Formats: sequence, C-alpha cells, structure tokens
Amino acid sequence: QVQLVESGGGLVQPGGSLRLSCAASGSIFSIYAMGWYRQAPGKQRGLVAAITSGGSTNYADSVKGRFTISRDNAKNTVYLQMNSLKPEDTAVYYCTMLLRNYSGSPKNYWGQGTQVTVSS
Repeated sequence: QVQLVESGGGLVQPGGSLRLSCAASGSIFSIYAMGWYRQAPGKQRGLVAAITSGGSTNYADSVKGRFTISRDNAKNTVYLQMNSLKPEDTAVYYCTMLLRNYSGSPKNYWGQGTQVTVSS
C-alpha cells in the first residue's frame, strides 16, 4: 500500500513564504510525475505545479516566478517552495504522484491535503 503524507502548511502573512513537503511511502517501484494542486473554498481543484521524472516543470500562470517545485528521488519526496504569498493563494494544497508499486500498473495517488492560509 502506498501513502502520501504532506507537511508544511499553516498561516502566513502576505509576502511571506512557506515550504510544503510530500513524502511517499510503501511498496514503490518507480515514481514518474509529481505535482501539487490546490482547492480554495467554492472553487475547483486546480494544478499549481508539476515536475516530471526528468526534472521538467510546469506552473500555473498565477504562481510563476513565486513558487518552485522540486523533488528528491532518493527520499520519494516532492517540495513546493512558496514565496511572495498572496491572500488568493489561500487553499488546501494536495500533492499527487503518478507511481507504480510492485503489484500493478502506474496509478495516481493523492495526499490528504494541507491548509495554507495567507492573511494579515
């Protein structure tokens, strides 16, 4: 069984920074893409950033230049460094990984979500 555990959310003032982490554990054979999504109240969940196994990255226009996604393959972990945070970044942030365990085909797994609140 595979589990994704997120950490690093919290309350921060506008202009501040936070770093989210998401570690995968369990019977993991290989991890392909990793990413972060977010969902604000009353809105649909949307992509924030993604990173391929080769290190190519993709960002939502609203976070380009402020957020940086990275991964540590040895630790099965993906990070999201968030700088210059704005109130509109307030949301529940979810990590996701496309990975293959030892018993099946590649599948998308999701973390439980971590709250990020940007407010003065």
